[in-house]
Amino acid sequence: MPPPIIQIRNLSTRFGQFVVHQDLNLEVRKGEILSLVGGSGSGKTTLLRQMLGLEQPAHGTVQVFGEDIHRASAAHLQALRNRWGMLFQHGALFSALTAFDNVAQPMRELRALPEDLIRDAVLLKLDMVGISPRDALKMPADLSGGMVKRVALARALALEPELLFLDEPTAGLDPDLSDSFVNLIRALHRELHLTVVMVTHDLDTLFELSTRVAVLAEKHVIANGTPEEVIAMPHPFVKEFFLGERGRRALDVLRNKKMDMDHGK
Repeated sequence: MPPPIIQIRNLSTRFGQFVVHQDLNLEVRKGEILSLVGGSGSGKTTLLRQMLGLEQPAHGTVQVFGEDIHRASAAHLQALRNRWGMLFQHGALFSALTAFDNVAQPMRELRALPEDLIRDAVLLKLDMVGISPRDALKMPADLSGGMVKRVALARALALEPELLFLDEPTAGLDPDLSDSFVNLIRALHRELHLTVVMVTHDLDTLFELSTRVAVLAEKHVIANGTPEEVIAMPHPFVKEFFLGERGRRALDVLRNKKMDMDHGK
């Protein structure tokens, strides 16, 4: 078995006297879509930021591509960051830049690519996410919420990363736009051979995309497996989160889609 893309060992996180994680262990394997879920205050986003090297744990190690990112030099950490992309919850586009220039920005930061090559690469990335050259010239304020997400995703893919982080990718989207965005992520995951780490509270998105789910509660990972394996665990939080009204509804939708697909074969 190949080594994990991300390996977290004995991680502890504290903010003053408040303990968020304690002896937390987790692996992310090449090619999977791993979803991190948990209640408010469980430390999902904090853990994501630690994987990105943006926050330092109190104890333990976070290895990405086999490197301890909290011991890496600034130059080495930047080289590692060029191998992953990040889609922030609300897109986090630069408001003073066009959609085109937002996607071009990571390429220009490399200071190694000629502008004509950047232009072609940006238009290709935007086309991959369904943004036309005409819309590429718009400012973020002139884009719909769904278009902002797509431009932000194109920017996350600008440097052709191996690893993609998604923070609440469908937050703020209506059901039709959410379904469309989920289908886009699924297609890009398959076509680009990406490894994906996703934080989400949206159960429809989780069931549609996840190959594996890690549940954070009680300061560590209490459940880790396929969605079906996790749902079968008898833990009270798992039952409340997945098998409440929202969870049952999302599961029913997924089962109906699978039945439709099976009948369509």
